[in-house]
Amino acid sequence: MRRYTPPPVPGSEITPESAYLRRRDLMRLAAAGGLAMAAPGAFAATTELATLEAAPGGYDPGEELTPEEAVTSYNNFYEFGTGKGDPAARSGDFNPRPWSIMVDGLVNKPGEIGLEEMLAFDLEERIYRMRCVEAWSMVIPWIGFPLSTLLAKVEPLGSARYVAFETVVRAQEMPGQRGAFQPLPWPYVEGLRLDEAMHPLTILSVGLYGKVLPNQNGAPVRLVVPWKYGFKGIKSIVKITLTEEEPPTTWNLLAPNEYGFYANVNPEVDHPRWSQAQENRIGGGGFFGSNERPTLMFNGYGDEVASLYEGMDLRANF
Repeated sequence: MRRYTPPPVPGSEITPESAYLRRRDLMRLAAAGGLAMAAPGAFAATTELATLEAAPGGYDPGEELTPEEAVTSYNNFYEFGTGKGDPAARSGDFNPRPWSIMVDGLVNKPGEIGLEEMLAFDLEERIYRMRCVEAWSMVIPWIGFPLSTLLAKVEPLGSARYVAFETVVRAQEMPGQRGAFQPLPWPYVEGLRLDEAMHPLTILSVGLYGKVLPNQNGAPVRLVVPWKYGFKGIKSIVKITLTEEEPPTTWNLLAPNEYGFYANVNPEVDHPRWSQAQENRIGGGGFFGSNERPTLMFNGYGDEVASLYEGMDLRANF
């Protein structure tokens, strides 16, 4: 992967905070009974999605939000193609409902948890920085719930030390999974240490910008771990397994010298092919469109998560 230098985003495309907050208040009223469909024509075809009611989660870096259009049109989701615009352009045939996640492994109560049950959890809006390993970043208002809420339902055993995740495989609906030459082995798999998974910052997201997740952003449920590089945020999850051993992860299997299991944002540990000291903020920048800024250790969440790695060599455990 090459380092991407994004074009400047005109200020006219950035959603003013006051307008977003007003729209969010209106959506809360409209969604008082749970989910409410957006009015026809209210959004573009790829974003005519149900609204979600969510309480403020208390996490907000106080930075300008990335424009919604950029969040939903520029991302990595290789199941739909390797281009940044492929997920938005090629995910229209993907059907994220009905949906459930199988949770098994070292738990007392294995079983399937349906999307409706997850949507009934206490949903929160969490405004998090998102840092891609490719050195671009965003600020996204996710809607979701702590992963620990779901894990508590299945009662992890004392022997569980890791949490493994698996993405859906539907070649008939995901064109990136079809053809003779595949960019990745399927299914996409990821993993966390159990203490990382149980950390309050770690969430399963079911929405963004006040609406359910678009297909291209990982519908209907994806992982968000804001102090790690974005490829750890596995999308369209169908299985979660608690294990005693460190689980395999897709990019680590593919290129272990480039993508470690932990993948913590660390400006002092460069990717072998580019520096991680700086990042390009999508939708940010000044008068001349300069979006570059210093990368923060743990993506700025060090006060909350640094203790998880006390005594570890973060250059070896990258």
